[in-house]
Amino acid sequence: MVRKIDDLGRIVVPAETRRLFNIREGDELAISVENDAIVIRKLQATCVFDGSTTDVRPFKGRGLCATCRSEIAGG
Repeated sequence: MVRKIDDLGRIVVPAETRRLFNIREGDELAISVENDAIVIRKLQATCVFDGSTTDVRPFKGRGLCATCRSEIAGG
């Protein structure tokens, strides 16, 4: 696939690629340089309290895992 960079330096990630990697509006992507390549990776959702990456869901703009959601709910 080939995409052009617009006048603001942006590129569009094609819909088929977003579907393949389950990338949705608002997801964060990490951009890095490895050797002579630009690499874009989807960041994994991480719990703000314990760093877990299992069953993380948004809560007031932050990620919370099931364990921390349960603790906050008093259970």
